[in-house]
Amino acid sequence: MKSAGLMSCVIVDDEFPAVKLLADYVQKTSGLELMLKTTSALEALGYINENKVDLVFMDVQMPELSGMELINIIKNTGTKVILTTAYTTYAVEGYEHDIIDYLLKPITLERFLISVSKARTRINSEKALAEPGKTLPAQYIFVKTEYRIQKVSLASIRYIEGLGDYITLHTTSGKILSLERMKNMEEILPSGSFIRIHKSYIINMEQIDFIEKGRIIINKEYLPIGESYKEKVKQQLGLRS
Repeated sequence: MKSAGLMSCVIVDDEFPAVKLLADYVQKTSGLELMLKTTSALEALGYINENKVDLVFMDVQMPELSGMELINIIKNTGTKVILTTAYTTYAVEGYEHDIIDYLLKPITLERFLISVSKARTRINSEKALAEPGKTLPAQYIFVKTEYRIQKVSLASIRYIEGLGDYITLHTTSGKILSLERMKNMEEILPSGSFIRIHKSYIINMEQIDFIEKGRIIINKEYLPIGESYKEKVKQQLGLRS
């Protein structure tokens, strides 16, 4: 039985070293609870069918059942999937099955943590929507530009850059210059998805590509983590020292 407040997970890969590595990553990640680690897809299937599992880290090429076959079988259980594989050829097919993320081996801890953050955001959002009397927060905000008030989808925001009395919203469709202040943006953006990493940057955690040498990389842009923000960033992303 999973502990309250933790995200339960299963690891399945037919190669034991891969299982061992992911199990070590799970142990280092706050908020995760490992329920089963196995090299058998059939054992994983049996466990998921009998127990509530939030997340499964799943290899694609396995002898008993392939990862894609296993996804099809468990698709109605509510278990979310992160694929782990050495091959890029399955990426498109994986996302067509609504997987959370696609981890390409060799898997680094930083990349693993980004996937877990994505899974936590999705799972928490779906839980909030399912609870009676609760609704999800708005999926957009309004920001002041020079000539108008513009509606901006939260999912489209990659990061926000502070420029004195102005800010620039870097979105998937381009840049938006706004008269808002960083402090105001920090207050109105949902803390479960956005985090301030520097006096000049607020990022969308869903948009993180990887973390490297004290910087967060989003869409090939290297954004520094400010010294006074490092502990908060570690806590919110589930990083351990």
